[in-house]
Amino acid sequence: MKHKIFKKQHLSQWSYTIILNALNQYQFINCFNLPYIHFMSENIFTNEWKNSANIYEVNVRQYTQEGTFNAFAAHLPRLNKMGVKIIWLMPITPISQLKRQGSLGSYYACSDYVSVNPEFGNLDDLKKLIEQAHSFNMKVIIDWVANHTGCDHHWTKEHPEWYVHDAAGNFTEIHGWEDVIDLNYEDKNMRAAMIECMHYWVKEVDIDGFRCDMAHLVPLDFWIDAKQQCETLKHLFWLGECEVPAYHQVFDVTYAWEWMHATENFIKGSTDLQGLKNVLNKYEGYPTGALKLFFTANHDENSWNGTEYEKYGNAAKLLAVFSFTWSCMPLIYSGQELPNLKRLRFFDKDEIEWGNSKPKLEDFYQQLLHLKAGNNALHEAGNVTVLPSAFENNIFAFLRHSDKNRVIGIFNFSNNEKLQITLSHPLIEGVFTNLFSGIQYKLGAEQTFVLQAWEYIVLYL
Repeated sequence: MKHKIFKKQHLSQWSYTIILNALNQYQFINCFNLPYIHFMSENIFTNEWKNSANIYEVNVRQYTQEGTFNAFAAHLPRLNKMGVKIIWLMPITPISQLKRQGSLGSYYACSDYVSVNPEFGNLDDLKKLIEQAHSFNMKVIIDWVANHTGCDHHWTKEHPEWYVHDAAGNFTEIHGWEDVIDLNYEDKNMRAAMIECMHYWVKEVDIDGFRCDMAHLVPLDFWIDAKQQCETLKHLFWLGECEVPAYHQVFDVTYAWEWMHATENFIKGSTDLQGLKNVLNKYEGYPTGALKLFFTANHDENSWNGTEYEKYGNAAKLLAVFSFTWSCMPLIYSGQELPNLKRLRFFDKDEIEWGNSKPKLEDFYQQLLHLKAGNNALHEAGNVTVLPSAFENNIFAFLRHSDKNRVIGIFNFSNNEKLQITLSHPLIEGVFTNLFSGIQYKLGAEQTFVLQAWEYIVLYL
C-alpha cells in the first residue's frame, strides 16, 4: 500500500525522520496531497521464514532460447509448484562494450545501474515478471554489483573521480578481471549515487532484495547505510557473497564458500569427514540468526569449475540433500532440476536444453523444497543433534526437531557398500516417513540402518 506524506524539503531532517518513522511504524493515514511513499508493512523476513526458504538462481540469458524475461516467466508456474520461494535474477543491467568478453559480455560488467539490459527485454517486461512472481507469493531479488562497473559505464565520463586510479591516473582493477574497473568508496558522492540507484529498483519495479556480488570487497559501512536507506521503502532480503561474520550486520544470508571448497577437497581426498564437520562447527560461531548459503552449483562454479557431476560425481545428490536438511539456506541454480550436465558458457549464448519432457530431478527437488518449507524441525537455526555411529569416518547422521516435528538425516559420505549402523536417541522413536519413497517406518529409540555407497536417508514426522 502507498500513502502520501510531507515533502521532505519542507521539514528539518530531524522532523522528517520523526514523522517518517511514525508513519512507517503506525501506518497513519495522511490527507495531504503530496508525493507517494511505501509504508513499511510487517517484516516477513523473520528468522523462521528465512529458515524455511530457498533461493533459485536464474541465468536469464541461458534459461530459454529467447533469453528474455518474458520467456523465463513461462517457467514460473512450474517453479512455484516445485516450491521455489526466492527468485534471484543475475544482473539485469546493460553490459559494457569496451573490453567486452565474448560475443555478449559478462553480466557483471555494468554500463548503467538504472537501465535494463535490452538482451532480456525492457522495463515493463521486468515489471510484469516480478508481478507474476509476486502472484505466486515468490520473492524476487536482483544481483547488485557494487564493487566495480564495466569499462565504459557512463560514470567514467561524468564522474571519473568516483573510480580507483593507478599511479598513471588510469582506471584500474586489482583482482584480475579484465572487463571491469573498481569504484572508489572513499568518495561520498559515489556512495550516495550508488544507494540512489538501488532505491530505483525497489521503487520502480518492487524488487524484494539484493544479492550483493563480492560483498566483502565493499566497505561494511556502505552496506549498513544502503540497507538503512533502502529499507525506508520496504523490508528487503539481503544475500551477500562473502564469508565475513561481521557482514551479517546487514546480510541475512552469506555464502558458504568454505563449505563448498571443503566438499571439493573431500572428493579429491585431501580432507576427511571430520574436516567437513570442522567447517560446520565454525559456522556455528556466526552471529545469532545468521544463515549460510549451501549449494552444489551456481553460475561461477558451473561455468568455470564444472557441473556438480563433474565436481562431485556420485556424491552430487547426497550433497544436495544435505543442503536442504542442514541448518542453512539451499540454492538451486538454473537447470539443476534437469539435471544440467554441461558447463554453460559465460560470455556467449548457450541455452539450457530443457527438452519436451518433465525435468528428471524436478520431483527430487520438489520433495526437498516442500520438506524445507513445511517441516518446523527445519525452521529453527542450529537445532541440530549429531547422532554418533560406528563409522564416524564415513557416516554423518543428525536429528533436527521442534515441538511437533522431527527430521533425521543419514548420509554415507563414502563409496563403501552396506555400512550397517545403529543410532540411539529418544527422539528418533516414532513413525517416520521416508522423504523419497513415501514408505512409513516405526523406529525405536535405538535403530539399525544399512546404507549403500553415497546413499542418503531422510526421515520425517
